[in-house]
Amino acid sequence: MAQGKNAGEKNVLAVDVGNTHTRLGLFSAAGELAGTCELTTPERLTADEARMQLGQAVTMMGEGRPDEAILACVVPSLTDVWLRALAATCAGRPLVVGPGLRTGVRMRYDDPSEVGADRVADVVAAREGYGAPVVVVDLGTTTNFEVVDDSGAFVGGIIAPGVALGARSLAETAARLPMIELRAPSSVVGRNTRAAMQSGVVLGEVARIDGLLDAIAGELGCEPPVVMTGDGADAVAALLRHDARVDDTLTLRGLHQLWLANQR
Repeated sequence: MAQGKNAGEKNVLAVDVGNTHTRLGLFSAAGELAGTCELTTPERLTADEARMQLGQAVTMMGEGRPDEAILACVVPSLTDVWLRALAATCAGRPLVVGPGLRTGVRMRYDDPSEVGADRVADVVAAREGYGAPVVVVDLGTTTNFEVVDDSGAFVGGIIAPGVALGARSLAETAARLPMIELRAPSSVVGRNTRAAMQSGVVLGEVARIDGLLDAIAGELGCEPPVVMTGDGADAVAALLRHDARVDDTLTLRGLHQLWLANQR
């Protein structure tokens, strides 16, 4: 009788469904990130549509049919859709990040079930890759800060509106303000409406991140390393006063580490 593969022989598909983007990463049996893919997260999606997207993404990443999968989804209406699509695509039963999943991280949060799945993955990967203490800044629909203290515990974080959300809110609620390109202007003081908005939205986000990092360091009593990930992380990190390491695959690697932790 054929023997099943052990954990070290399986390739694993990690899926991170965010409010704006869905990111996929395929890890080889050796634990290497063999390929990634990014999709737009729609408001509505059927399991068949998700399965078709998965098939195309897996073909593009070129490692064959995934043996296993793990899902982080912050859009409740899409969780079951992606689980059914993953079950039809992968050989094994997919894991979903949520209550009951082993993380290996002590959670000093009033209600750990409130912590988003992507935030958990970020913390796991940051602690593994950068030690403790460490602060993660994840840029997306929201700007999330995740704080790990010197004992390696997740002590909490900050959730703020993301830079794109701020720009869209201005354009949608103020009749005379346009949509803008999200880039830093040449000067802080804008000499036209678009430049003034870019200063307020982009440089304002940079100033907010710098200020909050100062406040976090004050509470921790030290200057922790900062890891930045998400949309436009390279551009924002270049404007910060703080040194920030950009890690585009942080969340996906955290999901893979969570999958490994739950094979024991």
